[in-house]
Amino acid sequence: MRENGFRAEEIDTTKPHPARIYDYLLGGKDNYEVDHQAGEQLIAAAPEARIGVRANRAFLRRAVRHVVGTGVRQILDIGTGLPTSPNVHETALEVAPDIRVAYVDNDPIVHTHAAALLSTTGTTGTTGTTGIVLADLRDPRTILDDPDVRAVIDFDEPVALLLVAVIHFLTDADRPEEIIATLRDALAPGSHLILSHATGDFADRSGAAAVYRKATASMNLRTRPEIERFFDGFELIDPGVAQVPFWRPDTPPPPRSEEIGFYGGVARKLT
Repeated sequence: MRENGFRAEEIDTTKPHPARIYDYLLGGKDNYEVDHQAGEQLIAAAPEARIGVRANRAFLRRAVRHVVGTGVRQILDIGTGLPTSPNVHETALEVAPDIRVAYVDNDPIVHTHAAALLSTTGTTGTTGTTGIVLADLRDPRTILDDPDVRAVIDFDEPVALLLVAVIHFLTDADRPEEIIATLRDALAPGSHLILSHATGDFADRSGAAAVYRKATASMNLRTRPEIERFFDGFELIDPGVAQVPFWRPDTPPPPRSEEIGFYGGVARKLT
């Protein structure tokens, strides 16, 4: 049986998947027993994991509100993960009614759930304000040239590029800096990059990384200087690259925030 361009048997439910583990940690229902087990192993290895993913999600919402508040009306969200309300387009619509969002993910399950959500809200379709595309970050040129992406995104106008909790699933051999540079070079001046990334700067999180070695994608922890290099060609806005609970918080950071192994930052492309 084929749906949305892929066969059901192509969906691997025998191994944990990062998007489904993330969904489990957020309290979602779009996951399997293998993801539950991996999520609990992750919590055992990194006790702050659950508050960390929630803080990362809160960072995403604050960053989106900031960027849309500057006048950007287009969002390209690559590695979107399973839908979690409020979603990017819901957050953006709180600030501006004329927002356009293209979601991109390489997981067929994510694609199916996101398409179903968008169809129920009336925002789906390649000529609508929001769309979902099945594609892989490792091939950025294909994403940029995808007709469904271009039906939503006009690259001659500023775009907010979201790479939230996804780059750490790229190994150094995947050349993440080159991938980001390809995406950056396609963006008009005034565009923004919103990026978050896991780190082991605050505690030994080799045990957490080991959980992902049994999943469909490995987690590659990086230091703050390594993560800052992903913003080359952009100008970081204050406070720069920071632990996600401390990036422009609008409520008191949750307990144990100092332990959270996620950095986040927002930057603007000037030229």
